[in-house]
Amino acid sequence: MKTAAFVRHAPRTVEETLAILADVAPKHGRILAGGQSLVPIMAFRMADPAHLVDINNVDGLDRLSIDGDELSIGALVRHAAFHRPVVDGPLGRLMSVVAHNIAHYAIRSRGTFCGSLAHADPASEWCLVAATLGAKLVVKSKRGDRTVMADDFLSGIMSTSLAEDELLAEARIPLLPEATRFGFYEFSRRAGDFAMAAALVTYQVEGGLVVEPRLGIGGAEGKSRRIPEAEAALKGQAPSFQTFKMAADAAADAIEPLEDHLTSGEYRRDLVRAVTERALHRALNAN
Repeated sequence: MKTAAFVRHAPRTVEETLAILADVAPKHGRILAGGQSLVPIMAFRMADPAHLVDINNVDGLDRLSIDGDELSIGALVRHAAFHRPVVDGPLGRLMSVVAHNIAHYAIRSRGTFCGSLAHADPASEWCLVAATLGAKLVVKSKRGDRTVMADDFLSGIMSTSLAEDELLAEARIPLLPEATRFGFYEFSRRAGDFAMAAALVTYQVEGGLVVEPRLGIGGAEGKSRRIPEAEAALKGQAPSFQTFKMAADAAADAIEPLEDHLTSGEYRRDLVRAVTERALHRALNAN
């Protein structure tokens, strides 16, 4: 199928973008960045925006830099930017590992980090990273700017707190301490498919015990989120098969699993248990 007719706008500055968006958003206007999520659903007529605000030529939105103790990621930074570590230390390595699990190379070359967050697919790897690591998201509109924590930004399946006239202009990811261990594992039926369940974990080991654990699950619920029950099972414990099994069981018990005609809730709980345990072992063995 072909898309319905639309008007394309091509601003050059953030200010021009926000002005156009304020005008066309009430007329079914949408932002176009990488287009790897929006364009396919337009082709299937699952979305029919009358206006597309193409931000690909907007100055400054491709910025990727360290600001203090955060990694700043502009709205036009592509997935492929993270194929190699963009920052020294655990965060750079973590994001490189995750990036290589996103879809296929062609999609990574065009799709954007912030676009993935704005689309809010439950299986999005970057939504899982943002939620687990406590990303701050900078949202702009003609009415002003605001900063939203990732957990508050992601509100459900393909749903965010972003207003129709707002642009997700920047994501800010906290840098990780040098001693941080991390593990990522996702399961999909075929390489490049959306993950049916994914786990991301970070922690440090002090005196032989786990400290500062963060454990997030994606793909299994309506949105990616941290699992405090699993983090509690890890905190203050020695990293071991038994500890990791307890944390994985806690994660599986804590979720409200998505179900469909092919996948039962219990099957998805089993997937969460498996990916969590494997992510924890990767964190122990690979860092």
